[in-house]
Amino acid sequence: MNAGVDRSRIAPTRRAVLIGAERYRRHSYGDNHPLGIPRVSLTLDLIRAYGALSEPEFRISRPATPVELERFHTREYIGALQQCEAEGRVAHRYRQRHNVGNFENPFFPGFFTTPATATRGSIQGAELVLEGWTAFNPAGGMHHARTDAARGFCYLNDPVLGILRLRQEGLRVLYVDIDAHHGDGVEAAFRDDPDVLTLSLHMDTAYAYPFEGGGVGDTGPLANAVNMPLPRDMNDDEYRHVFGRLWPAVMESFRPAVVVLQAGTDILGPDPLGKFRISTQLFLEVVERILMDAPRHADGTPRLLVLGGGGYHPLALARCWTGVWGLLSGRELPEAMPPEAEALLRAVDWDLDEDEAHFESLFTQRIDRAISGEVRAAVRTGVDALLSGHPGLRGRSRRT
Repeated sequence: MNAGVDRSRIAPTRRAVLIGAERYRRHSYGDNHPLGIPRVSLTLDLIRAYGALSEPEFRISRPATPVELERFHTREYIGALQQCEAEGRVAHRYRQRHNVGNFENPFFPGFFTTPATATRGSIQGAELVLEGWTAFNPAGGMHHARTDAARGFCYLNDPVLGILRLRQEGLRVLYVDIDAHHGDGVEAAFRDDPDVLTLSLHMDTAYAYPFEGGGVGDTGPLANAVNMPLPRDMNDDEYRHVFGRLWPAVMESFRPAVVVLQAGTDILGPDPLGKFRISTQLFLEVVERILMDAPRHADGTPRLLVLGGGGYHPLALARCWTGVWGLLSGRELPEAMPPEAEALLRAVDWDLDEDEAHFESLFTQRIDRAISGEVRAAVRTGVDALLSGHPGLRGRSRRT
């Protein structure tokens, strides 16, 4: 088993847990949903092909109950989702009232239970962080959903419910969203809570979903939202420049007790819905910086909850999230794919970019190389404007 993998190099060195469920293998989001591709199941299989997940590190999530979900969502909305699943269809009144059963948020088997399981995973992850662990729920990160409506492929807002569980214990929470799309649902949920700050680096909504909000000047009434809209074709050097300026300023000004990271992979170059040119190498560099700077439990374990999010290229996503788990659990994973891992990825039914130069390396290497490039003047100007103009960050631009 796992020929070519040196087990002595893949032993965990940090207290981390990974949350999943067999439901993600048996019940995808259906053929008409962008999340219907193998994501969580493929990630788990790839991690196991590396021999990088022990039984004590893996936790299984159950579906969240209506009572748990109604801490954020309306009772009417939760009842509608359950009714749709029971009837096997979306009634017109629910389609009109809750934005479900359409092209944006289609019906699929497990319409309520699958997102409810992912949501309980994020609540469970928050509870595990409270118990002294670092937690990773790759099925989570559905950051667009509102209290009474689905948005942007997201039916239930698990980041909000995970954060609410942390807030229940009085913790000051920093939510960091590196998904290609603006984390608008989470930002809206906490706009009146001074002990939650949301930081979102995303495609400018002038050209990308949700096509509104997310601008530099969108700080919320309490200045507890930090938004950095980014132009098309962001390369590694540009993203590193922006994150390297913003991250320390946010940490210094807000001083959280815990960090929640939404780690959507649609910023990666191969992703069909993203418009950036970011490498897996840079993605993991950003995650590692957040991991290293996160607040600590008494034993040194990072107080960090990591959620999944967008990501519509299954091969790029699974490679990337396997790397995320390696960082969280303190494992040194080989860059070359073990034979079992390569065979696993080649068995995936995916050919969208098979004619691209990068395609073959998706099966043989876990990390693609840096995508370098000039840092455009507009990018420098944008981050300067945010640092100098944001009420909570003003005056920190020279020190970061």
